Amino acid sequence: MKHRKVGNVMTSDVVRVEEATSFKQVASLLSQHGISGLPVVDDDEKVIGVISESDLMARQARDAGTPPRVRLLRGPASRRMVAKAEALTAGQLMSTPPVTVHAHDSIAFSARTMAEHKVERLPVLDEEERLVGIVTRRDLLQVFLRPDTDIREEVVQEVIVNTLWLTPPAVDVKVQDGVVTLEGELERRSEVSIAGSATARIDGVVAVDNRLSSQLDDSTLRAVSSSPHGVGGEWLRKL
Repeated sequence: MKHRKVGNVMTSDVVRVEEATSFKQVASLLSQHGISGLPVVDDDEKVIGVISESDLMARQARDAGTPPRVRLLRGPASRRMVAKAEALTAGQLMSTPPVTVHAHDSIAFSARTMAEHKVERLPVLDEEERLVGIVTRRDLLQVFLRPDTDIREEVVQEVIVNTLWLTPPAVDVKVQDGVVTLEGELERRSEVSIAGSATARIDGVVAVDNRLSSQLDDSTLRAVSSSPHGVGGEWLRKL
């Protein structure tokens, strides 16, 4: 299955800073470029941390007086908040370790990474682990802007022809607003499941309405053949 890569949707012109960059310069860059975060790199363009607007907000919270709920914090979380509130440089402000992806990673993988770590942007690295771009939630959502006709063509070619080895008329494929409907009768039940899961992995697919039926339920056959206590096992015990 051909998935669009992060390198296809990332922004290559990345605003970045170094550890020694001052707090004021970081704030100025965020405001000047209208962005809410940026990566921190070393001399070799390796990403060592990430700064977001929330990291800078810690100082404002300190200047306004520490809220009661913050005073109750203990342990690492409290120490990190205090450190950020007193930070003078990007190195002191940044969050580490940075959550990153590679340019060759799929959009789906990057979206999962972003959701799991609850971040709004990901620095993109090349094969040598150097910064080559930045990808945001908005960038990843571009995949859902694919025309229905493009999605249908890919489902027919990649799923029906290349995966199931069937001719296109074997399955009726309809796409409406990213929702793919599959209709028709296949030979085996396992093929119905494969068709649905493979279609769901196509970039731009919002949902799959799998209405396919099958002539043969091969699920029980596969269960018996894979069982260590099947016919083969019984035959061996009699030797």
